[in-house]
Amino acid sequence: MSPQPDQPPQDKPPRSRSLLRSSALVGMMTMLSRVLGLMRDVVVANYFGAGSSADAFFVAFKIPNFLRRLFAEGAFSQAFVPVLSEYRSLKDLAAVKQLVDRVAGSLGVVLVAVTALGVLGAPVLAAIFAPGFYLHDPLRYGLAVDMLRYTFPYLLLISLTALAGSILNSYERFAVPAFTPVLLNLSLIGAAIWMQPLFEQPVMALAFGVLIAGSVQLLFQMPFLWRLQLLPAPKLGFQDEGVKRILKLMIPALFGVSVSQINLLLDTLLASFLQTGSVSWLYYSDRLAELPLGVFGIAIATVILPSLSRKHAEKSTEHFSRTLDWAMRMVLLIGLPAAMALLVLAEPLLATLFHYGEMTDHDVSMAAMSLRAYACGLLAFMLIKVLAPGYYSRQDTKTPVKIGIYAMVVNMGLNLLLIWPLDHVGLALATTLSAFLNAGLLLRGLLKEGVFCWQSGWLRWLVRMALANTAMIAFLLLLAGTPEQWLGFTLWQRVTQMTILVAGGGVIYLLVLAGMGMRLRHLRH
Repeated sequence: MSPQPDQPPQDKPPRSRSLLRSSALVGMMTMLSRVLGLMRDVVVANYFGAGSSADAFFVAFKIPNFLRRLFAEGAFSQAFVPVLSEYRSLKDLAAVKQLVDRVAGSLGVVLVAVTALGVLGAPVLAAIFAPGFYLHDPLRYGLAVDMLRYTFPYLLLISLTALAGSILNSYERFAVPAFTPVLLNLSLIGAAIWMQPLFEQPVMALAFGVLIAGSVQLLFQMPFLWRLQLLPAPKLGFQDEGVKRILKLMIPALFGVSVSQINLLLDTLLASFLQTGSVSWLYYSDRLAELPLGVFGIAIATVILPSLSRKHAEKSTEHFSRTLDWAMRMVLLIGLPAAMALLVLAEPLLATLFHYGEMTDHDVSMAAMSLRAYACGLLAFMLIKVLAPGYYSRQDTKTPVKIGIYAMVVNMGLNLLLIWPLDHVGLALATTLSAFLNAGLLLRGLLKEGVFCWQSGWLRWLVRMALANTAMIAFLLLLAGTPEQWLGFTLWQRVTQMTILVAGGGVIYLLVLAGMGMRLRHLRH
């Protein structure tokens, strides 16, 4: 007997899942993806180091990846999920399916057109996003253009994947979208190891790996949509009321939650004018900073957006505020120790993960400086992820737009101010400072509008955080050793020492929190 699709959730009471449990589930899946992502970067660093070919690939991959985060996971998801959640709460399955079909058709047409323009205009895009290559390094520029023609269609595939993931998240099927990025990392690892000998320019294998990954990721989610009876049958629907509302929300959202991605892209643009390796140093340090952001910050944001959207549709103001308060506490609980660990262990982490093959001592030292600058802003990056849904869930995109544009302008000014004395580190520091401004303005707006109120117990929470982090930092400083020692260690020594530091620091942090009375029940929402 063939398996039957899941019954439509409208026909039965929705399953009750705590936000903590759902966040933990997404976090575990994302952790798997991020660990494989680090393995991918280790492989890429080993084969290509931080030289000109690696710089060219990172530019060619960053352009569609940036657009993916900006349009698909940024503006589109933040506009689509609240509308879909409202349809799920107030309408039947047929209406939801009709919305999904028309969104898929309309989005698909736009994506095909954008992809065609991107492939044809690859020389122009590469010149815009890496003008330093275009003006001063024709070989790197030409290689970036060639790879971009193969990486740009990833935007089409991954945007449709994001549509599928948004549907699954809205129906509390969080694990599948969280697991999907694993397939990208496996594809790139396989391409770097097995495909690169087939090409005259070995780095071209990575570009083909990106294209393969997009196809696999999209196909992987199809069976799960079928089980929900929401597998799209694409239809044009630009005149559909729901599609119009999504487009109306999506256009200003482009500059909202994705402003940090714009800032990172500006870093790449300016870094292309700096010495060879600057783009790669920023990339490797950003990847490490994104590990806790992706595992925890994005996991919490992914879970709370559908929940906040439903609470807004149901006019449950008190629960809406409590959900945001819980999310901010979780960010502080996880983001602060992660930032402190990155600050203290910058060189050890980079040496353990990347100091092999073509990755030199100098590369580790330079990447460590920008990693520390990004680490200072980790808490702000995570707060942006959880505060922005407080606006998008209420279908308010204008306020985050104003805040995002202001923060982006400030970031551009700081980039120009800090790049001269600090080189690539100045670019990372400018991104950090503008992120704090962005997060602060988002928080102030939520407080001013009265949709968020501080819950009781914050002072005690902050005291616990301060003492636990102080104890953890003292432990790490005592045992970390010097950068020179780590650069001289063997692989086994690095892995052993890093395991001791990470496990020991984590245990001390948790023991201090427990000693001050924190229990698991305090983390539940």
